[in-house]
Amino acid sequence: MYIDSLVENTSQKYEARIADMWEQFRRAQAKRYLPQSEKFPAQGCLFNEAEQLNDALVDNDEPETETITYTRKRGRKPINPDLPREVIEHDLADSEKVCSGCQSPLHAIGVETSEQVEIIPKQVKVLRHERKKYACRHCEQQGIGSKVVTATMPKQPLPGSIATAGTLATVAVSKYADGLPLYRIEKELSRVGLNIQRTTLANWMIKTAELLSPIYQALHQALLKEPVIHGDETTLQVLKEPNKKAESKSYLWAYTSPEHSLMPVTLFEYQPGRAHNYPKQFLDKYAGSIMTDGYSAWRMLDNVQHLGCWAHARRKFKDALDLSPKKTGQAKQALSYIQKLYAVEKKGKNLSSDERCQLRRKEAVPILTTFYAWLDKAAASLLPKSPMGKAVSYALNQWPYLKRYVDNGLYPIDNNRVEREIRPVAVGRKAWLFSDTQSGANASAVLFSIMLTCRANNVEPYTYLRHVLTELPQREPGSDVSDLLPYSNRPAKS
Repeated sequence: MYIDSLVENTSQKYEARIADMWEQFRRAQAKRYLPQSEKFPAQGCLFNEAEQLNDALVDNDEPETETITYTRKRGRKPINPDLPREVIEHDLADSEKVCSGCQSPLHAIGVETSEQVEIIPKQVKVLRHERKKYACRHCEQQGIGSKVVTATMPKQPLPGSIATAGTLATVAVSKYADGLPLYRIEKELSRVGLNIQRTTLANWMIKTAELLSPIYQALHQALLKEPVIHGDETTLQVLKEPNKKAESKSYLWAYTSPEHSLMPVTLFEYQPGRAHNYPKQFLDKYAGSIMTDGYSAWRMLDNVQHLGCWAHARRKFKDALDLSPKKTGQAKQALSYIQKLYAVEKKGKNLSSDERCQLRRKEAVPILTTFYAWLDKAAASLLPKSPMGKAVSYALNQWPYLKRYVDNGLYPIDNNRVEREIRPVAVGRKAWLFSDTQSGANASAVLFSIMLTCRANNVEPYTYLRHVLTELPQREPGSDVSDLLPYSNRPAKS
């Protein structure tokens, strides 16, 4: 009996292990070959349990009908009227300005216009600074030493360097806004006759980030005044990192202001690890609310209100649905609940925070109550290590944080805001792969912060950087830079 029981237990363990391996294989195949969109079509969940339970919460028995109308625009889009124009006149030859019928002279009656776009590749020119020198002729004639007076020139962003503010801005935008690695920028510059080594370009970026440090610190202080902060982290490989194990990873920690902030800020901070003390130091003395995923390091922060991300919860149910052979069942039911929560958010998108809070309490709270009861019931019948079991377990474990967004109209429902800001970092990382040194990683964090804060404020990054890098050297260290922040003179959002 003992041997039979031992064999049976061993067999069950192997079967569970094999099932787990098959699940990992299917997940890898789905991630590689299936569409990665997390959209969940409403038409597919009209007749399931979740819809029926939610219908009981609605007083009106009449089905809601949504009419979608749109107008298709045809033809070419007009060229941006803010672009500079160069007028090229085309005229008839003098011999052609004669009427073919009566031979009388023709007179102008109007102009027919058309526009084309002329794209000019990177142009390089040399700025030759000539500083006039003056001396006193009278003192020279009297044999008295004459003091030579030389005209001054504005302080440069990198004293002694051949790089102007415009050059530094061009390289920074190419790498951190457009995702070009430095070796490609090096080749691009060489084609127009400028041979600059990538090591020099890297050194320029490190020194540029140091010069922009007052801007970064001012944005940091502005971010800490927000009632809600989004937080996340993404990997960053740093080659020359002291006392670093080969298998360990470095991280860029990301922080953003909420969606409807009047002064949008996105900041990155490089750190050699993923421990909770890194965000604790960055958010020192912050006492607002923070929206994050379920990573435990975030939950260890004190004196803040923790919010859970419904997009992460939904993603786990979507993974379970993708791995389901029939694409039906409990995963689809769970997604229909979450879809209804997002429908409430869409309805309250343009409301004030107080009105949004009232809407959530009226419509979202009953859905949450029913969904929690459904999750609690489903958990009892699911294998803990199955895809659906893991999704339900995640939702239940995070429930105190997931449901908290209904308490305040300023709270977001998910962490998608910061995930959108991290995406350009991930795209650029695929091109330039790594940072060579810690100084380079810190520079990347600062410059990514500037680029993405410019994007959040609808500010053109090259024009902004060129202005700031020209202005900062003229100011005394520690002086106020509030007028140089990206949102200080930004155009109004459309």
